[in-house]
Amino acid sequence: MSADEVRAVRIVANGPIMVEGPARIEMPDGSVVESDRFMVAICTCRRSKSYPLCDTSHRRRCRGEEESAQRPA
Repeated sequence: MSADEVRAVRIVANGPIMVEGPARIEMPDGSVVESDRFMVAICTCRRSKSYPLCDTSHRRRCRGEEESAQRPA
Protein backbone atom coordinates (compact mmCIF):
# COMPACT_ATOMS: atom_id res chain seq x y z
CA MET A 1 0.00 0.00 0.00
CA SER A 2 1.39 3.39 -0.94
CA ALA A 3 1.18 6.52 1.21
CA ASP A 4 -1.41 7.95 -1.23
CA GLU A 5 -3.92 5.14 -0.69
CA VAL A 6 -6.68 5.56 1.87
CA ARG A 7 -7.39 2.68 4.26
CA ALA A 8 -11.08 2.03 4.99
CA VAL A 9 -12.14 1.86 8.66
CA ARG A 10 -15.72 1.00 9.68
CA ILE A 11 -17.11 1.29 13.20
CA VAL A 12 -19.75 -1.39 13.88
CA ALA A 13 -22.52 -0.48 16.36
CA ASN A 14 -22.12 -2.65 19.48
CA GLY A 15 -19.24 -4.41 17.76
CA PRO A 16 -15.65 -4.08 16.63
CA ILE A 17 -13.79 -1.56 14.53
CA MET A 18 -13.25 -3.09 11.08
CA VAL A 19 -9.97 -2.14 9.37
CA GLU A 20 -8.81 -3.17 5.91
CA GLY A 21 -5.86 -5.48 6.41
CA PRO A 22 -3.18 -6.39 6.71
CA ALA A 23 -2.80 -4.40 9.93
CA ARG A 24 -0.12 -3.70 12.52
CA ILE A 25 -1.53 -2.67 15.92
CA GLU A 26 0.77 -0.95 18.40
CA MET A 27 -0.36 -1.46 22.00
CA PRO A 28 0.11 1.08 24.84
CA ASP A 29 2.86 -1.09 26.38
CA GLY A 30 4.84 -1.01 23.12
CA SER A 31 4.00 -4.56 22.02
CA VAL A 32 2.84 -5.12 18.46
CA VAL A 33 0.03 -7.33 17.16
CA GLU A 34 -0.04 -8.08 13.44
CA SER A 35 -2.77 -9.58 11.29
CA ASP A 36 -2.42 -10.52 7.63
CA ARG A 37 -6.18 -10.94 7.12
CA PHE A 38 -7.88 -8.86 4.39
CA MET A 39 -10.26 -7.41 7.03
CA VAL A 40 -9.23 -7.05 10.69
CA ALA A 41 -11.76 -6.75 13.54
CA ILE A 42 -10.41 -4.72 16.46
CA CYS A 43 -12.15 -5.33 19.80
CA THR A 44 -13.85 -2.37 21.49
CA CYS A 45 -15.55 -4.20 24.40
CA ARG A 46 -12.25 -5.53 25.87
CA ARG A 47 -13.82 -8.93 26.56
CA SER A 48 -11.97 -10.71 23.76
CA LYS A 49 -9.63 -13.53 24.76
CA SER A 50 -7.46 -12.55 21.77
CA TYR A 51 -7.50 -8.78 22.54
CA PRO A 52 -6.92 -6.46 20.69
CA LEU A 53 -8.45 -8.68 18.00
CA CYS A 54 -12.19 -9.35 18.24
CA ASP A 55 -13.41 -12.88 19.04
CA THR A 56 -17.14 -11.91 19.03
CA SER A 57 -17.39 -11.85 22.85
CA HIS A 58 -19.49 -8.68 22.48
CA ARG A 59 -22.31 -10.77 20.98
CA ARG A 60 -22.83 -12.77 24.19
CA ARG A 61 -22.85 -9.55 26.25
CA CYS A 62 -25.32 -7.73 23.99
CA ARG A 63 -27.70 -10.69 23.69
CA GLY A 64 -27.95 -11.07 27.48
CA GLU A 65 -28.58 -7.36 27.98
CA GLU A 66 -31.33 -7.35 25.33
CA GLU A 67 -33.09 -10.36 26.89
CA SER A 68 -33.03 -8.88 30.40
CA ALA A 69 -34.37 -5.56 29.09
CA GLN A 70 -37.37 -7.34 27.52
CA ARG A 71 -38.37 -9.26 30.67
CA PRO A 72 -41.22 -7.79 32.71
CA ALA A 73 -40.27 -6.60 36.19
